[in-house]
Amino acid sequence: MGRRIVSVQYQSGGGKAQVDSYFDRVLKYIPADVVGAWLTVNGLIQSAGDDVPKSGLLWLSFVLGLVATAWWTLGQTQDPKKKPARTQTIIATGAFGVWIFALGGPFATLSFYRPLYGSLLLIFYTLFVARIDPPEK
Repeated sequence: MGRRIVSVQYQSGGGKAQVDSYFDRVLKYIPADVVGAWLTVNGLIQSAGDDVPKSGLLWLSFVLGLVATAWWTLGQTQDPKKKPARTQTIIATGAFGVWIFALGGPFATLSFYRPLYGSLLLIFYTLFVARIDPPEK
C-alpha cells in the first residue's frame, strides 16, 4: 500500500478496483513517522538541563515539524503521472499540529491550554478529515 490516497481506480482486464477506504485514509492522513520524530525531539528537549531554553526549542521544533511534515508527505505521495497530493499534504500537516497540541508540546506552556482540549480536537479532527476525498487524482 503506497502512501498516496487512492480515490479512483480504473479497471482493466477484469480486475477489481482498489480504492482506499475510510480507515485507509485515516492511516494515510496521520503523519505517524513525523509524530514519532517529534516524540524523540520532545524527550530530548525535556531531559535537557535548566540552562536550555526549552520553550523556545519546543516552538522552533514544532515549526520545523510542520515544514518537515509537508515536505515528507509531498515526497512520499509523489507520482510523476499525477498532480502533487496537495490536499493530503495540507491535511497531514494539520494532523501533525493537532497531534502535537494533543500531546501538549509547546502549547502546554500557554495559559489557556488544557489536555482535554487537545484530546477532543484530536478525536474530531481524525473523525472528520478521513471523510475528505482529495480532488487530486
